[in-house]
Amino acid sequence: PMNPRKFAIEITSRLQEAGYTALFAGGCVRDALLDRKPKDYDVATSATPDQVQQLFGRKRTLAIGKAFGVITVLAPKGADPIEVATFRRDSGYSDGRRPDSVEFTDAREDAIRRDFTINGMFYDPIVEEVIDYVGGQEDLAMKVVRAIGDPDERIEEDKLRMLRGIRFAATFGFDLESNTLAAIQKRAGEISVVSPERIGNELRRMLAHNNKDLALGLLWKSKLWREIVPSNEMVSQTNWDFRKEMLRRLNSNDFATVIHLLFSHVLADSIKDRGRPKFLSQLQSAWRLTNDEVDRAEWIARHHALLTNADEKPWSEIQPLLLSPHVKFALDVADVLYRDAAGIKFCRERLGWPAEKLNPTPLTDGGTLKSLGITPGPQFKELLSKVRALQLDGKLQTVEAAKEWLIANK
Repeated sequence: PMNPRKFAIEITSRLQEAGYTALFAGGCVRDALLDRKPKDYDVATSATPDQVQQLFGRKRTLAIGKAFGVITVLAPKGADPIEVATFRRDSGYSDGRRPDSVEFTDAREDAIRRDFTINGMFYDPIVEEVIDYVGGQEDLAMKVVRAIGDPDERIEEDKLRMLRGIRFAATFGFDLESNTLAAIQKRAGEISVVSPERIGNELRRMLAHNNKDLALGLLWKSKLWREIVPSNEMVSQTNWDFRKEMLRRLNSNDFATVIHLLFSHVLADSIKDRGRPKFLSQLQSAWRLTNDEVDRAEWIARHHALLTNADEKPWSEIQPLLLSPHVKFALDVADVLYRDAAGIKFCRERLGWPAEKLNPTPLTDGGTLKSLGITPGPQFKELLSKVRALQLDGKLQTVEAAKEWLIANK
C-alpha cells in the first residue's frame, strides 16, 4: 500500500501546482516535530471544497464534511484517505461542538481557531518549512500545552477541549499551562454537555496509556474527575494518591483493568450481590464502555483476590478461572495490590502449561450419564461438575473410575 506521508505530499503538491496554498496541518506537524510517527495526515488549503473536488475528481473524493469545508481524498492501493480542509474561520458554536457556520479564510486565521498551540502549526512539505502563527514550536520545546488565544473562548467553542488538553499533557508528559488549567477548573462542570461517547474515547486514550497516572493526576487537579464519575464517589486526597500510585505500578494498558483499580473500593462493596454491580452499569452509560470492558472489570473484581492464594486452594476451584480470557488482567491487578503473593506466581506457572495439561478432556459427558440410566435434570449438571472436580484434583484418573464413581453416587 501507498505510504501515507507520500500520499499527503502528492495531494499538497497537486494543490500547490494548481495555484493554491496547501500545507500539512495540526497533529501530523506536531508529531513529526516530536519525532513521533503521525497517526494520520491532514492537509489544509486555500482551495474551496468545490475546487478540491474539481481538482481530484468526484470519483476520488467524498464530500461528507463539506459543510465544514472538508473533502476526503481517497488514496490508491489501500492507503488511508486524507482529509483536505479549506482554511476557515468559525462563527459561534451554539452546541458547544460544531461551528454554526464556516467562512473560508487564510492560514493565519485558520491557525488561531484551533485548540492548542502545539496543534496549530502548519508544515510545507515541498519547501520543508514549518509555518507557525501561534508559538507552537516554542511550546513544544518548553513541553507546554497552552490554549491558542483566550482559553475561555477555546473551551466555549468545544467543551471536549478540556479533556483533550489533559490527554495531550499526560500522554506527552507536558505541563498544562496555568491559564489553560485555570479555565478548565472554572468550567469543569460544562463537560456535562459533551456526549458520553466522546468523553469515553478521550478517557480511553489517556488512561489506557503508559502515562495513565499522570492523566489521573490532571483529571483530579482540573476538577473534571468529579464531573465525569457517575456517583458521589468523592475520594479523599490520600486515597487519590494511592490510586495514582497503583496506576503507576500497573503493567497493563487495558482500560477495563484500569477501571477496576480506580474503583476497586466501590466495586468491592457492590460485588457481594449477584448480577452486575450498579456502579458499573452507571459507569458504562457515563463513559459508553463496551460490554467486554464492563464484563472484564466485573470479572476482575469478583476473582482477583482468590488468585492470590490459588496455591492453597483445590486445583478444581482455580483451573476454571485460568481458562477465562480475563485472567491475565486479573493477575496484573493482583500484582499491583498484593505484590509477591505466592498464588500469583502459581497461576502464571500453570498458565504456561500446554493446553492438554491445563484443560484435560473430561472423563464423562451427558452421553455417559444417560448410558448409566441417569435421567437428564438438575442433578445431571451437578454430577458432571463433581466428576470434573475429582478428575482435576487427581482423585479420578480414568473413564472407568469415573463410571464406577457415578454408579456409586447416582
